[in-house]
Amino acid sequence: MIAGDKEAYKMLVVDDESDICDFVKNFFQERGYKVLTALTGEEAIDLVKRERPHLILLDIKLRGMDGIAALKHIKEVNRGQKVIMVTALDDQDKMDEAVRLGACDYITKPLMLDHLECTVERNMRAHL
Repeated sequence: MIAGDKEAYKMLVVDDESDICDFVKNFFQERGYKVLTALTGEEAIDLVKRERPHLILLDIKLRGMDGIAALKHIKEVNRGQKVIMVTALDDQDKMDEAVRLGACDYITKPLMLDHLECTVERNMRAHL
């Protein structure tokens, strides 16, 4: 993908740790993406309705509504929404459920930036 092309891409990063949101936001903004952040599942659903991001990085473990419940609601808003699940959990059942609900991919914490960038790039290209 050519760097200038990325400016049209909008990502949403959902994590209840603001430091992680800020870190990932800065990382992808430096690469030309428009990045929105949400600290809760409810906030993410609202942003999906208003902003229509191309891709969402959604943490499974959130305070209140967890990432699996948020994924269900996001898919109700936009069935074609691309969502990459993020988890520190080694919980294959949760990952299987996320895939059944329509997650296109998943990555694990701690985030390895090269892997994160490749996963996002691959899924953004698939959006074209």
